[in-house]
Amino acid sequence: MSDEFNTDLVAEPPSKREEIVAFVTLAVLIWPVIAVGIVGGFGFLIWMSQLLLGPPGPPR
Repeated sequence: MSDEFNTDLVAEPPSKREEIVAFVTLAVLIWPVIAVGIVGGFGFLIWMSQLLLGPPGPPR
C-alpha cells in the first residue's frame, strides 16, 4: 500500500451555480413548506386539545 494521496476519491467543490440552485431550492421550496407544516401542526394540536379539554379560561 502506498502513502500517495489518491486524487480519484476527492470530490470537487460545488460550482457557484450549484450552490445558488441549492440555496434557492432550500429558501423558496423546502423551508416554507416545513414552516407551514410546523405552524399547521401546532394549530391542529391546539385545536384537538381544546376539543378534549375545553377552551382555555376560567371555569363557569
